[in-house]
Amino acid sequence: MSTFVIEGGHKLSGSITPQGAKNEALQVICSVILTPEKVTISNVPDIIDVNKLIFILGELGVKINRLNEDTYEFQADDIDLEYLESDKFKKDGSSLRGSIMIVGPLLARFGKGYIPRPGGDKIGRRRLDTHFEGFINLGAKFRYNTDEKFYGVEAEYLTGTDMLLEEASVTGTANIIMAAVLARGITTIYNAACEPYIQQLCKMLNSMGAKITGVGSNLLKIEGVKNLGGCSHRILPDMIEIGSWIGMAAMTKSSITIKNVSWDNLGLIPRVFQKLGINLERRGDDIFIPEQENYEIQNFIDGSILTISDAPWPGFTPDLLSIILVVATQAKGSVLIHQKMFESRLFFVDKLIDMGAKVILCDPHRATVIGMNHESSLKATVMTSPDIRAGISLLIAALSAKGKSTIHNIEQIDRGYQNIDERLRAIGAKITRVAAN
Repeated sequence: MSTFVIEGGHKLSGSITPQGAKNEALQVICSVILTPEKVTISNVPDIIDVNKLIFILGELGVKINRLNEDTYEFQADDIDLEYLESDKFKKDGSSLRGSIMIVGPLLARFGKGYIPRPGGDKIGRRRLDTHFEGFINLGAKFRYNTDEKFYGVEAEYLTGTDMLLEEASVTGTANIIMAAVLARGITTIYNAACEPYIQQLCKMLNSMGAKITGVGSNLLKIEGVKNLGGCSHRILPDMIEIGSWIGMAAMTKSSITIKNVSWDNLGLIPRVFQKLGINLERRGDDIFIPEQENYEIQNFIDGSILTISDAPWPGFTPDLLSIILVVATQAKGSVLIHQKMFESRLFFVDKLIDMGAKVILCDPHRATVIGMNHESSLKATVMTSPDIRAGISLLIAALSAKGKSTIHNIEQIDRGYQNIDERLRAIGAKITRVAAN
């Protein structure tokens, strides 16, 4: 278990470029299974979760050619379906939640898809019902081996249908889309997730020959086609990383430029940080955050305490609530953080309280933060990263705290952030990676 040692209390400066979006990468990389032709994907982030998925595809028989550090060529013209029922796959697939998204493409093209119960962050229940209910609606037969915790869907062919999703699940929507593009007839998906990453997947599939309309809305219409061809696709910058850097600049009183952010795909993210009093400027497609000695939380118009909560797109992404919470600890004023989707994502606040933050955990979903206005800095401490987003939040807290902090289990951070210690050192952070013995 590797460790970060951080000497906090230093201002940062310069520019940082966000990596490719992890959540988009997991979707579009799975879609290469839908065609035997070559697919080229660029701006692929070099992170643990994405690399695990690429490894699984390689074991499945997909030919993989890394053209440069962030560009891959995939060709799924000789798939080994026997791998899906092997003990090796049960081990490989269970370590990555994103592996669930290979099921839709496999079912669509080969008539069967299997997956062990996938892993991922321990942030609460993350059910898979939306995925499998969608496949069943398309005509697949579902089975679940409770002893081995192994899911399977099979169909001689899929038939288009109308469906109303019980929840606007991003991965569920992606999986159903990938299954429906090769189904017979027309599929409509209502209450579909419409995040930019879903839009990107749809645009990529359309460039491969799919017929998807309603892209960007919560009502998708998919006219099934017989086969798909190859394409080239570029992944968007990671909006979660962009939000992380905004928060880091505010907490460390630093002036930072975030390059090439694809501003039009950020939705409410800049506005929510501005509600915390953080100044940021749009400069072309960059975000410039000037140095601020303090920032004041805006109340609602009627004077009541600001509440920041997560919601399906175009609402505020739940992946940034942990960062918002940390940033609020040094704001002037108070804010209620309401994490609606996951009941364990706020449990890292005890570590912030140990550092001197004034946070009241109301229940598993809500926390009230009483900002200290930088009048009292956080204290350095030793902590362990419980998941990706809590991990980066604790890292931001450590960068702002005076003294030397230690963060264990940084593999959790590496799952979602590419070479983060090297990139932070380039803008002045005092951070060292200590390898496990």
